[in-house]
Amino acid sequence: MEKSGESTAAAAAVKLKPIEATAETFGEFGQVIEASADGEEFGPQDAQLDLSRGIPRFYIMHLNNRPLKFSSITYHASVTQCLGSIGGNVWYLGVSKPSIVDSSEINADEGLNVVKSHCGHFYVPPAVNDVCVFRVSGPKFLKLNRGTWHAGPLFNAASMDFYNLELSNTNVSTSIPYSPLSFVSIFCSLTSLDFPSGPFGMFAVADHTLHDFKKKDGVVFLIDE
Repeated sequence: MEKSGESTAAAAAVKLKPIEATAETFGEFGQVIEASADGEEFGPQDAQLDLSRGIPRFYIMHLNNRPLKFSSITYHASVTQCLGSIGGNVWYLGVSKPSIVDSSEINADEGLNVVKSHCGHFYVPPAVNDVCVFRVSGPKFLKLNRGTWHAGPLFNAASMDFYNLELSNTNVSTSIPYSPLSFVSIFCSLTSLDFPSGPFGMFAVADHTLHDFKKKDGVVFLIDE
């Protein structure tokens, strides 16, 4: 990582050299899944998925104008996510390791910079020095572990299409009338979802937590490719 003298709208520019995504280099964040022979049995080389906390959604995601820079990063607390480009074109993803914290860890180490999510689970915000960027090329896709911070997909083309496997509510907020029983039921079954308060006693369900590096750390990341 190189912190340059450049600035982007009053934020310092941090240049990141992309790492080629392989099973070895991406292991802390998830898996790199490549083609396998037809009929090959399921094994550790396949995507190890957790889609148990909602309705899976598999769809083609069309993205426009996603240049090689980012200032915010997010994670999904309730699901693994799979992303791959249609056609195997080159794309990039900024990542940082999962940082969801068990409540017992908080009691054991009061020095942790712990933040409480809307739903009640805890996490440590990602540090600038912990962020890296991966380059993905060819017929492969990434499986992100539950809780992996990520920014992207990013690419040089004007637009690209990606297949995306997540949950049906990962990027959609739905309002649920508040009552003690309904909230307890949801909380028990979906303990890692975020529940930001909505109007008129409603709760908005959304499975993503955002960290804004530009606002909180004064930096913007540029992919040095």
